[in-house]
Amino acid sequence: MQKLAYCIFDTALGACGIGWTSERSVTHFQLPEATIERTASRVARLTAATSPSAAPPEVADVIDRVRAHLSGEPQDFDLVPVELNGVSDFERQVYRVTREIAAGRTMTYGEIARAVNHSGAARVVGQALGRNPIPLIIPCHRVLAAGGKSGGFSAPGGRATKAKLLALEGVLLPF
Repeated sequence: MQKLAYCIFDTALGACGIGWTSERSVTHFQLPEATIERTASRVARLTAATSPSAAPPEVADVIDRVRAHLSGEPQDFDLVPVELNGVSDFERQVYRVTREIAAGRTMTYGEIARAVNHSGAARVVGQALGRNPIPLIIPCHRVLAAGGKSGGFSAPGGRATKAKLLALEGVLLPF
């Protein structure tokens, strides 16, 4: 079994957390919780690491890109290595398509369902995205409900956080 590590880092939106494998693939990402302690607690629990670690250079680069993104310089994270242990084949397909959505663009849950050859499975796509262990890097905030409506968002702050992330990329939602 691979050993996982994590660290907490400051961004323009607050403290985020990131987890990675010994091979430096990202396994978890945590948007800011209400407090830095809650963010740290969640990432520690998800990675099962006992304490934070210094980020290796590859992960430090991802952190720098996250900071830039959350400061209003949109980034695409489609080439960041990720480790998706414990997810189903369907979820992998959904995450693969979602990673291809460029900053400033969106797709609907239904469009992703069709892209993974599961027409009519928009709700199941939404459920898969709700379990996304690496939000922002797997940009589930770029997936909308039919008609350009927000849809759900399981990260702290829910739909308001989703709208904020999209606004950083130049996408404004009708509320």
